[in-house]
Amino acid sequence: MMKSKIFLSAMAFALMSVPVFTSCEDWLEEKAYTFVTTDDIPNSNEGADSWTLGVYNSLFSDMFMYGSFPRPLDYDCDYISGAVWQFSEFGSGNFQGGTSQADAMWNGMYALINKANKAITNVKALDGATELHRNNCLGELYFLKAWAYFMLTRAYGDIPVHSVSVDEEGTYDNFPRIPIKDVYEKTIIPLLDDARTMLYKNTTGAYTPGRVNAASAAGLEAKVYATMAAGATADGEDIVVKTGVPYVVQNINGTATKVYTDPVKTLMHKRVVAGYENFDARECWQKAYDLAKAVKAGDYGKIELSDYANLWSNSGKTASEHLFSLQTISGDNMYGTLFSYHYCGMTNAAGHIVNSLTVGMRWHWYMLFEEMDHRIYEGVLHAWIRDGSDTSWGGGSYFPNFGIWQKRVENREAPYDNTDVTSSWRCDGAGSEQFFAFQTKYLQQISDRSLSRTDANYPFLRYADVLLILAEAANELNGPTQEAVNALNLVRERSNATPRDIEQFEEGTIVKVDGVNTKISPKASLRSSIIEERAMELALEGDRRWDLIRWGIYLPAMNALGGADEPGNVKERSEKHLLFPIPTLEVLTNKGIKANNPGWN
Repeated sequence: MMKSKIFLSAMAFALMSVPVFTSCEDWLEEKAYTFVTTDDIPNSNEGADSWTLGVYNSLFSDMFMYGSFPRPLDYDCDYISGAVWQFSEFGSGNFQGGTSQADAMWNGMYALINKANKAITNVKALDGATELHRNNCLGELYFLKAWAYFMLTRAYGDIPVHSVSVDEEGTYDNFPRIPIKDVYEKTIIPLLDDARTMLYKNTTGAYTPGRVNAASAAGLEAKVYATMAAGATADGEDIVVKTGVPYVVQNINGTATKVYTDPVKTLMHKRVVAGYENFDARECWQKAYDLAKAVKAGDYGKIELSDYANLWSNSGKTASEHLFSLQTISGDNMYGTLFSYHYCGMTNAAGHIVNSLTVGMRWHWYMLFEEMDHRIYEGVLHAWIRDGSDTSWGGGSYFPNFGIWQKRVENREAPYDNTDVTSSWRCDGAGSEQFFAFQTKYLQQISDRSLSRTDANYPFLRYADVLLILAEAANELNGPTQEAVNALNLVRERSNATPRDIEQFEEGTIVKVDGVNTKISPKASLRSSIIEERAMELALEGDRRWDLIRWGIYLPAMNALGGADEPGNVKERSEKHLLFPIPTLEVLTNKGIKANNPGWN
């Protein structure tokens, strides 16, 4: 076997968020980075850790380090928008753009899989490690492999599967694509079945702080089954989405003016997802339900929703709700993340935005909420000041242009009483790149916003997601049930949203179709509410596109915008956008791949 070098760092211990560190960054910075060769890794528990942590490192070195991520996860959906230049590829359906963001998805996930395969072989050979600890490390590696394959098959459909590393195989140049059904049933599910039984619980004494645990694996497996189940659910099932064209042009005082529209309840119909037609939808829903319920019951450890005030705080990064998340180090060239540069903006010494702040949530997303819901009251940046270096105009911006926020501007109440801005507070209208609901969930985690590389985490899986899967599965199995509504309300009540009442779903939802009031079924009413809640709760967490895809409503939801969003990003989509293009180099060099996905070169 070739000697290989793996980059090890204490940072890898913190890639999974758990409720243990008082100061995660302080703990990380106590350890120095080291380079070791395979021969240097001891035949012990510590050696098993070394192999495992080298794989965690791939999340940075092969994905998040250079800023391609999380664009393939977030940008292509109906409720996210921003600067046209920022959205010129994934945000506008140009999946084969010049910076190869789709290639980064493929290459990054397969790099992680290759490293995991190599580590699995070596960890299994460490007879000096205890069986319990060796199994836990293998459980982590199985989890990471399963997660990577899940991300890949959702994005690309049929994909190659590699059971050993390139060092052992010798080459990856002749691996055909495996059908979606086989990827799930023969690779992803077996890996997660093993992982959730081998991993420590976060309540186990031997559990090491900062690493994936049994609840992470069970929660991910529930999400996998929910994806399979939704994809296989029969054609024609009703789903209501609040959407529509983003603005209309009106003549105001002799001037053609863009005026924002409110979202409209729009009836869409489920379409079976290609490749998922041979799954038993009910069986998959049952397994998703059983796993999510077991996580909620504490079978896999003590997992809880965080108080909203702590959920997105710097100290809250390690709460048990964050089942799997990327943690980062402020200012570090490798372990500081770049996505916050666009999601939160950089500031100067005065706290003014001096660069970026180009990715936010659209008006239609904001209008899904009640005014006092924490997710918009606390979770949206309502006032900010841009210096002229960021745009041709400096001054104060506010969002939105109605309700309590507009009144605070008019009355110069905090935060609009800033002395740096005397008369230039404004709320830009339709077509402006500044009129968005910019999220604070990442901003609150950053210790120094003047840096381009920050310590904002990116969550891959939260307990709130698992609760909404529980609600979804319970509803699909038995129609509106109190259990399903209770799970939905746990998420809503944490955010100060009005709890849902089962009676409102049992009555069904009224939606206009061609001007005629149409009532959808109780099950469809609750289904629509849960899908909407996921859009609200998991905004900018890499979920919305995949929810639309698995429910077969991606094309109508995207095309409901009428071709473009507020600043002009192209939102029109066709069949080819259901899958990402495989990298050209992979098609050219892997003899087992005969053609790219439909519609792509």
